[in-house]
Amino acid sequence: MNKVKIVIGIILLAFCMFGTALALTEADEAKAMVEKASALVKSQGKDKALSEISTPNGQFVKGEMYVFAYDMTATVVAHPINSKLIGKNLFEVPDADGKYFRKEVVELAKTKGNGWVDYKYKNPQTSKIEAKTTYILKEGEIVLCCGIYK
Repeated sequence: MNKVKIVIGIILLAFCMFGTALALTEADEAKAMVEKASALVKSQGKDKALSEISTPNGQFVKGEMYVFAYDMTATVVAHPINSKLIGKNLFEVPDADGKYFRKEVVELAKTKGNGWVDYKYKNPQTSKIEAKTTYILKEGEIVLCCGIYK
């Protein structure tokens, strides 16, 4: 009986370790996608980059991960999944828990230039409210973002 518990414990530990490694990999991917978008802004200019970022199924969309962008007022300037958001100011729109996370996005962009912001958001694949973290990077007067569900 104790051997069974030990084996089950080892299996559970292995799953936990794999899940953590997977999350780190997804976080690294999200950050890399934002950095790639930043490089495009630098090499091709803001307008061309925002157009490319807004392309559904383009180079900045990978499964449930995608790059989107705000200006410094939290107005959406690029979004590949929901083009209806482009042009909308979301500064005062809270997440499911009432957190004004876009204020945090803009403040982080202004003060540090990059980092991670946590919030709750509806996952379009599961239709459930889930914990999400988004990497943000200020590039000129836009904030490039890519999030992952935790």
